[in-house]
Amino acid sequence: MQFFTHDGFELAFLDKGKGDPVLLIHGFASSHFVNWVSPGWFKTLNDAGYRAIAFDNRGHGQSSKSYDPADYTPQKMASDAAALLDHLGIERAHVMGYSMGARIAAFLALQEPAKVATVIFGGLGVGMVDGVGDWDPIADALLAEDAAAVTHERGKTFRAFADQTKSDRQALAACIATSRELLSEDEVARITQPALIAVGTKDDIGGSPEELAGLMPNAESFWIEGRDHMLAVGDKAFKQKALEFLKKHPL
Repeated sequence: MQFFTHDGFELAFLDKGKGDPVLLIHGFASSHFVNWVSPGWFKTLNDAGYRAIAFDNRGHGQSSKSYDPADYTPQKMASDAAALLDHLGIERAHVMGYSMGARIAAFLALQEPAKVATVIFGGLGVGMVDGVGDWDPIADALLAEDAAAVTHERGKTFRAFADQTKSDRQALAACIATSRELLSEDEVARITQPALIAVGTKDDIGGSPEELAGLMPNAESFWIEGRDHMLAVGDKAFKQKALEFLKKHPL
């Protein structure tokens, strides 16, 4: 792991391989390792001739933490991604995000369009615009003293995931309070880069990839067959589709 400093945070990142760079942005309560290394994305991209770069979002993994919700807006988290590209001297990259990371990637594409050649949104479709349900109980679940006392189904899922990844639950509770800012249809329509939107057919969080693609000028959608929100990220068909998409749009 390497580290760089931005906006008062020390951010951990992994940079492997040669070729066109692909910046990977992980989801809520995850990390570069859980989202991208363990499911085989680094190997998949490196073997296909791409340089894979992934970092731990502020409040996650080996990066430094804050308990102030104001630190976790998508705009600020997207600025970390842009700062990493600057730190590495990369002027333009493919950008891929999963779930919360897809939202961050969308904000990055709007804030720094010259840096973003293409975008892949995994695990988040039209929910980027119309919301992904009631997440307030998740913060309560994360802060509960006893995990066994959590009754909210989605809360239980994310509490178990946070415990599994040994996350700082107080930092995650702060993050979830402000990181879910929605984009308007007009804002999404301004993401003009080639885009791939992929969501599992059993995902009850992300929303339709087809509906989001329909709001964008240069997007295609892909249903990840038989996968829910947690399992879609490592799916072989998703990886194959992503490689096909990247090949179609070289830097």
